[in-house]
Amino acid sequence: MWKAKTVTETKKRYLPMLGHVAGKRSAVTCALKCDNACAKGVCNTSENNYFRDIVSAEYSRRRMMGLGGAGALALMFGGGAAAAEAQVGLAPAAKAGHIAGNRSKLKFDGIKAVPNNVDDVVVPKGYNWDPVIRWGDPLFHDTPEFDPENQTKESQSGQFGYNNDYLDIIEIPGSKGKRAVLFANHEYTNEGIMFPPDMPVERQREVAMAAHGLSVVELERKGKGQPWRYVRGAQLNRRFLMHTEYELTGPAAGSDLLKTQADPTGRIVLGTLNNCAGGTTPWGTVLSGEENFNQYFKVAAPTAEQRRYGLTSANPSRGWHIPEPRFDTDRPEGKNEDNRFGWIVEVDPFDPTSTPRKHTALGRFKHEGANVTIAASGHVVSYSGDDERFDYLYKFVSKGKYREGDKKHNMTLLAEGDLFVASFKGNSPQNQIDGSGVLPTDGAFDGTGHWIQLTRDGESLVPGMGIDQVLVYTRLAADAMGATKMDRPEDVEINPATGKIYMACTNNTSRTRTQVDEPNPRANNRHGHIVEMTETGEQTSTEFTWSVILVAGDPAVDESVYFSGYPAEQVQPISCPDNLAFDSAGNLWVSTDGQPGTIQRNDALFRVTLEGKERGKVEQFMAVPIDAETCGPLIHDDDGLVFVAVQHPGEDGSWGAQRSLFPDYVQEGRRAKRGDAALPRPAVIQMFKGMNGHVKR
Repeated sequence: MWKAKTVTETKKRYLPMLGHVAGKRSAVTCALKCDNACAKGVCNTSENNYFRDIVSAEYSRRRMMGLGGAGALALMFGGGAAAAEAQVGLAPAAKAGHIAGNRSKLKFDGIKAVPNNVDDVVVPKGYNWDPVIRWGDPLFHDTPEFDPENQTKESQSGQFGYNNDYLDIIEIPGSKGKRAVLFANHEYTNEGIMFPPDMPVERQREVAMAAHGLSVVELERKGKGQPWRYVRGAQLNRRFLMHTEYELTGPAAGSDLLKTQADPTGRIVLGTLNNCAGGTTPWGTVLSGEENFNQYFKVAAPTAEQRRYGLTSANPSRGWHIPEPRFDTDRPEGKNEDNRFGWIVEVDPFDPTSTPRKHTALGRFKHEGANVTIAASGHVVSYSGDDERFDYLYKFVSKGKYREGDKKHNMTLLAEGDLFVASFKGNSPQNQIDGSGVLPTDGAFDGTGHWIQLTRDGESLVPGMGIDQVLVYTRLAADAMGATKMDRPEDVEINPATGKIYMACTNNTSRTRTQVDEPNPRANNRHGHIVEMTETGEQTSTEFTWSVILVAGDPAVDESVYFSGYPAEQVQPISCPDNLAFDSAGNLWVSTDGQPGTIQRNDALFRVTLEGKERGKVEQFMAVPIDAETCGPLIHDDDGLVFVAVQHPGEDGSWGAQRSLFPDYVQEGRRAKRGDAALPRPAVIQMFKGMNGHVKR
């Protein structure tokens, strides 16, 4: 394990991303989080057409074979006028007509953009913030207190993990708002700032492994509207580690593609890797998406399938294959092990003895997350983005139907069902989509779309691929069926007030002018955009309409920005939309990942009005500290609370030259009492009305 002593050494170590990131965006983050994905070749080298290309006869023939004539025609021509004019299926609240403009219960004056050299959490005037839980906080009575100079595998296994990403807080029934359970996942580690340089390499690896995974933590408070505190030693507290058993479910479970030397059944996986966003089900379980799992595996000569998932012949920097041969795919112990990651994980946070599951029916790719809704028919519908340049948006529809109050039955719904991938078609002449971001003459980037079916009733609909191949190599199946290449589709959320779907496309600087299309209208897309989708009929429909509601950037310097017609000079600059959330009035909240490089501002959380005269208005609610990312936004406006998971603060520092002291800032000339270490600690924070600034302890 390489050990950095200075910031300069750290930057040299992660040289592959220097020159590929703009401004002061941390190259260290790019190396540790996604293995320098943007500095490498595009994984999707399929012949999928961009909309400006002519569909070849052979390509059309293959799509006809896979979908049937009517399905292929609908795919190629966007479903026609019938799809565009069909009645929109809206949630009851929207049909009742009470959603009109921004009626958020959270009142605030938007803050100004915060420069990317500020090490502070900035909140609106009249608001306060405080940590709920931090990396290293002990979850159990017998867990040692956090001691960064003497961390061990055993201590970290009982402490809150590193780099929290997805977040939810679910009230415990019957507690009258005084008790809740917090779920968070832990995406990756930064050993260069976590450990002193003289800590043995082997020990660093052990602690880093234990800092990955998931955490479930009980919370308590005095009453509604009050801030939360975590409860050490609570009954529901749990850590999910790299040797926790996960059960594989669905049609691919037991496949030869998932069998290993240690698990000849192909049904039990140890651990979960690189978890990003997630979702919470109507029956009270939590979903988490395994994302950039490829970077943990050693492979000498990647197969075509492995290359499509980003595995390369470069030795993984964390070196986990040294203590655990299963991460070396060239050894007998590692055969097929990489196929056992890249899934949606389901966890029951209310049962500390339960076995978490990986659902193969939802497909294997770099899941940003998964969000579930119940269609009018009772079927469960889940949406998930594949966070890679030129990859796809997916939808899953369950075979069974939801039963109110029957948790045991409902926990089977993600094991069986049909998987779809999205095809988008614009409605403007292609010569008006020139890559500049200038709107076409109809005044909007919009059109129709079709859900291409990949599986049906446990069978493959992809010519030449069996059901297990479609689910294990889902990217290749979607390539073969002609899905639309998107600009890093990340979080996908359903608006509870309207039933519309929102997808954050974070960015894609690799898209050229010859590759632009109406759903991805900007070449060299550094700032990203957000797509609004409306299913035709209910959520199980195979047709939808769509429009780009936000083309991100800084209006002061970028003419290509678009905010649904709202005056650009009246919005806050925003770049790289990542995670999405909603408040009770149906307003969209957007967290960012990349602003320090693209617009030289700290990453932040924004509110976007979706209805009425102020549709498209962007207001900044808060900003996270230097080098940090805003993850897991959670809006509990009924309580007057907003939560975010602050990930990788001070990322670009080193043990001897830390760039952040979040969240235990020096106060009144002394270190804060909670936490003696002068180093940053990723943490879940809560924001609420009160004295302005950080709570003093």
